[in-house]
Amino acid sequence: MSGSSPFKMRVVHLDLKGAPPRVSYLSEIFPLFHALGANALLIEYEDMFPYEGHLKLLRAKHAYSPSEIREILHLARQHALEVIPLLQTFGHMEFVLKHEAFAHLREVALFPNTLNPHEEESLALIGAMVDQVMELHCGARWLHIGCDEVYYLGEGETSRQWLQQPQNSKAKLCLSHLKAVASHVLTRHPSTTPLVWDDMLRDVPEDLLQESGVPQLVVPVLWDYGADLDVHGKVLLMEKFQKCGFPQLWAASAFKGATGAPQTLTPIQHHLRNHLQWLRAAQAVPAGTLQGIVLTGWQRYDHFSVLCELLPVGIPSLAICLQTLLQGGFGEEVKDKVESCLGVASLDLTDFTREGAGSFPGSDILDLVTQVSVHLRSSVEALLDSNRCVTGWFSPYHRRRKVIHPVMVQHIQPEVLSLLGHWGLFVQELEAALNRIFYPDAVEEWLEENVHPSLQKLQSLAGDLREAAGQPPDDQAGSPRTHGDLTIRQEPQERVGTPHNHDLT
Repeated sequence: MSGSSPFKMRVVHLDLKGAPPRVSYLSEIFPLFHALGANALLIEYEDMFPYEGHLKLLRAKHAYSPSEIREILHLARQHALEVIPLLQTFGHMEFVLKHEAFAHLREVALFPNTLNPHEEESLALIGAMVDQVMELHCGARWLHIGCDEVYYLGEGETSRQWLQQPQNSKAKLCLSHLKAVASHVLTRHPSTTPLVWDDMLRDVPEDLLQESGVPQLVVPVLWDYGADLDVHGKVLLMEKFQKCGFPQLWAASAFKGATGAPQTLTPIQHHLRNHLQWLRAAQAVPAGTLQGIVLTGWQRYDHFSVLCELLPVGIPSLAICLQTLLQGGFGEEVKDKVESCLGVASLDLTDFTREGAGSFPGSDILDLVTQVSVHLRSSVEALLDSNRCVTGWFSPYHRRRKVIHPVMVQHIQPEVLSLLGHWGLFVQELEAALNRIFYPDAVEEWLEENVHPSLQKLQSLAGDLREAAGQPPDDQAGSPRTHGDLTIRQEPQERVGTPHNHDLT
């Protein structure tokens, strides 16, 4: 590998709070990560970690077992990927604070995102979580303690009273909790350095940062996922942090999951520009200023939001971004390496409709998701909104009254059944592919969000046509994929309230 990268550590982020992969898939992609130039993983377990004791209720339905965590660590070592666990300890605590047992530790009673920093029990909770995570990651050089987007900090009743004292501020409140968490990590695990997202530190006055003692405890990770990242602004921020006493700085880019909460396909050019800007920022400061860069791949914006692009969908973007960082820019050498690693005949950064997504692990999912995202909704909308027979002779008015000119049934029905047949078979293939890599709840969620709404419209139209034409009901309409009909499963009632990945209770 070339040594032209300004980043010693190139870290791939695995966000497990949505569509966590099976360990079998991780065994397939870790060699690819290594081949592309990654040398570490930032694993954000959230509710996929096998918490024990009074924390066991935090586990998702399909949480990894301790043996699976050990297998993941073994696979990572095999492919020279250093593992950095990430545990949220202040903001983005929804997976903890949504539970009634911990709801009293919310900063604002109504919102489960931010921990109340005034409660001794809050720090005890974080300490217990940290210790359980570190027990399975013994010897980890770094632990990322999160602390980004601590929304509503200072708005709880206890905080309001505390802030009435003139010497207190939200910045002091934030630094105090951050220091307490970092001190726990360093006391219990002295060989482990805490990493922390930088956004809550950016606007803290320099003198307050210096006096807090925080710069001697944590390493800030400066994150910015924009294609138009302000290089000069980042240089000034790095200079500020260094002046305040932080001995190390890291960066964080994004290879997926940062361009829209419901995004299904990855806009590669956006992410490539983001990485090129980070290269410019790294090259504008003394060598070694930025020790490493985390290539984030968000799977949800938070615990309650919809799924972003699935991991296999983002692999080409990750490949391009990793190689761009490794080579210090984007050129023919990057393209050739990516095409070779992914089994892609010709790298295309913009065309989502091109057939053939490569031969890398999960490439079949990229191809199938692309076809669904680009063509499913548009084909259904074209039938409902642009087909003159439907709009002219079977409008919503006609459908409600089940009235249609008999000849129009012959014009409309074959196309409806053809579309149902095509997409029904297609979705069977997609569902099988998804089940090979993901757990059933993630597959169900993705299909319900991205496939079922369009198919339900088709099934509804087909049913209305049969009624209007006086045809007998399809005897097998309730069977999966008959004439392309896809049964839309409902969420089983007994699962409501169980803490799996997309449970919003």
